[in-house]
Amino acid sequence: MCAILRPIAAMQRHDYDLFTIGAGSGGVRASRLAASMGARVAIAEERRLRGTCVNVGCVPKKLLVYASHYRDDFADAVGFGWSRVEPDFDWATLIAHKDAEISRLNGVYGRILAGAGVEVLDQRAQVVGPHTISVGGREVTAERILVATGSWPDAPSIPGAELAFTSNEAFALPRLPRRVAIIGGGYIAVEFAGIFHGLGVEVSLLYRGDLFLRGFDSQLRRHLAAELRRRGVDLRFHADPAAIEADGEGRRVVLKDGAVIETDAVMLATGRRPNLHGLGLEALGVELDDQGAIVVDDHFRSSVPSVFAIGDVIGRAGLTPVAIVEGAAFAATHFGGRPTKVDYSQIPTAIFSQPPMAAVGLSEDDAHRRYGPVDVYSAEFRPLRHTLSGREERTLMKLIVDPATDRVLGAHMIGADAAEIIQSLAVALRCGATKEQFDATIALHPTVAEEFVTMRTRRVSAPE
Repeated sequence: MCAILRPIAAMQRHDYDLFTIGAGSGGVRASRLAASMGARVAIAEERRLRGTCVNVGCVPKKLLVYASHYRDDFADAVGFGWSRVEPDFDWATLIAHKDAEISRLNGVYGRILAGAGVEVLDQRAQVVGPHTISVGGREVTAERILVATGSWPDAPSIPGAELAFTSNEAFALPRLPRRVAIIGGGYIAVEFAGIFHGLGVEVSLLYRGDLFLRGFDSQLRRHLAAELRRRGVDLRFHADPAAIEADGEGRRVVLKDGAVIETDAVMLATGRRPNLHGLGLEALGVELDDQGAIVVDDHFRSSVPSVFAIGDVIGRAGLTPVAIVEGAAFAATHFGGRPTKVDYSQIPTAIFSQPPMAAVGLSEDDAHRRYGPVDVYSAEFRPLRHTLSGREERTLMKLIVDPATDRVLGAHMIGADAAEIIQSLAVALRCGATKEQFDATIALHPTVAEEFVTMRTRRVSAPE
């Protein structure tokens, strides 16, 4: 059990009880809750409040996903009797409206922190001692220091990488390119392939592996690849870039096999790394793992007892809701007198691709490795909507079941509203729902989600 430090009222030998570096989702939650428990709290952020998610991540990305889907909606409407239109898209208008919403959200979070009594410092902070932070040209002290600085795009070491842009810059491109090559095979690469393609850009997605979205269910990965190709996205697997070259106003991506992709812009989406550069942690003796993440215990304490860390910098699950839960657990443990651990099992995840993909629990391969042969139920079909729209897009839904206990181990989906549906199923899996309970649930008809309670055809897992 974590050792709880003495009551906050006795912590008067430092300027603050808690000094948080990084005002992303985790840092904001931890700071606000600690302050509500009576702690004297300051939080430093050199960029904008709420970090990656609100500024150059989840929120603006989802707004761009919405924008990119309208082209499909205009086309689909014809089958329902609406007149055909030739829409005209303006990138500058979208970005201006996105920026206005992000500014509004930053104002909201600033007021929330101020209302909780948290001192907000719009400056870069650096740890210079176990209890000492340098910020804005002065030094302050804190009983506890919390590092919550998130992650940063990790560019590959190839010649010409500086000629490309990353997801940080993607939300503020001065103009929309006619062609773009995206290097990477993770969720950021796949999501931006859908965004750019939906906005009318010719997209090539280059991934050095044999199939993108490593770690997700293999059947769903293959299905999504087929759907993206059906839409016209140029997917190139086993494509390993050797260099990026300028070609006038355009770009050339040279692959290791000698192939060349001519394009107007290149996006690097090759992963993210903990954003710890220049914080002074290594000089202080804070232990990092081989991925550059801070090593912490179950209560987020690092190898330096007064330094703690949450969120992307600890490399456990790089998701905004996880960082928020970690922030709450940190505050409850160290300021609320309630030692709290985070359960990292059954975290629902979504890829806001087009069509979207979401999952909770184990993939077929992971379940087979952990439990041996498991039961697999799946349904693939053309949704009712597309019987009139004429679109050939197909939905795939899948349940993984432990035959020994009948417990549902995983739920997976590709298709419209996948994330919304899987979020609800995450509650059922968290409660240990069985396949028999799924089967006993009356379907809500006609919906796509009803397939999860009507699947009856079983097969035995076949790991790859």
